[in-house]
Amino acid sequence: MRVKAIVIRIIQQFYRDKRTLALMLIAPLFILTLMNFIFDSDAYSPKLGVHGTPEQLITAFEENDIKVKEYEENSPEEFIEADDLDAFLSFDKGEKEITLEGSDPGVSQAVLGLIQKSAQPDEQAQSSVNYLHGSDEMTSFDYIGPVLIGVFIFFFVFLIAGVSFLRERTSGTLDRIMATPLKRWELVLGYVIGFGIFTTFQAILISAYSISVLDMMMEGSYFYVLLITFLLAMTSLTLGTLLSTFANNELQMFQFIPLVIVPQVFFSGLFKLETMAEWLQSISYAMPLRYGAEALQGIMIKGYGWHEIAQNVYILLGFSLFFLILNIFALKKVRRL
Repeated sequence: MRVKAIVIRIIQQFYRDKRTLALMLIAPLFILTLMNFIFDSDAYSPKLGVHGTPEQLITAFEENDIKVKEYEENSPEEFIEADDLDAFLSFDKGEKEITLEGSDPGVSQAVLGLIQKSAQPDEQAQSSVNYLHGSDEMTSFDYIGPVLIGVFIFFFVFLIAGVSFLRERTSGTLDRIMATPLKRWELVLGYVIGFGIFTTFQAILISAYSISVLDMMMEGSYFYVLLITFLLAMTSLTLGTLLSTFANNELQMFQFIPLVIVPQVFFSGLFKLETMAEWLQSISYAMPLRYGAEALQGIMIKGYGWHEIAQNVYILLGFSLFFLILNIFALKKVRRL
């Protein structure tokens, strides 16, 4: 009977907390559906620019699902950057030269394999391979490493900030502070700056450890890496504190992870967005982590400077300010000022 009483109590507890019950049933279905859309996408078709290439070879490329674009000039670096090509193949004075974009070693190897598969035996022997970014020694970890830096910073800052702010509210500390003449914007700004100091140290530690100890590829400025990780931390911090306002306990705070963090990871750059359906790609524009990971990859692998990452910086800054303003209005749940 005592066991039965415990079972009934647990059932009643879940019945009263309908959000937890709904999340247990819906969240796995949501994530599985999202994974199905992502992994059931079409195979990635490399984009290849060609110059002076025989027509029969171009036809062979297209038969092997390579998107071919012909150019009248032989400027591999310019066309790869301008048209987002994966490689450029040129025939000049009987010599074959392959220039790889190189930032993704998996794509580079696939392109080389398809070119060799499409070429005639006598064409395979004479060729030189150059890399616009990276090298033949670049590993998959060098490619996904910058994305992982962004993922870990975003996840842990979101979790720590959300739970910490929730404890401030459930312990009554927030109520006592709000009983003072303090304005909502002053309260939110104070918490963001306070938590931001520690999350900034965390971002610096993660990025420094990845580059210095794990020897992750680093072609650009370390200052820009710190800038992007700081903005990612601020975005995650403001988002975490915002969502904690709608949680009544730590369990409900954890419930936001599969709904907020997991989709961010899927669209962060770990998977090729180009292989997804267009409507699925459009979802990624609402994901702050996408812009942070994209900028980190550009800085660390391609050596991007301010001109190339400025748009990502402004977007992350916009997300942070947007969540900060929503935080101010969300505090009306606690007290109307």
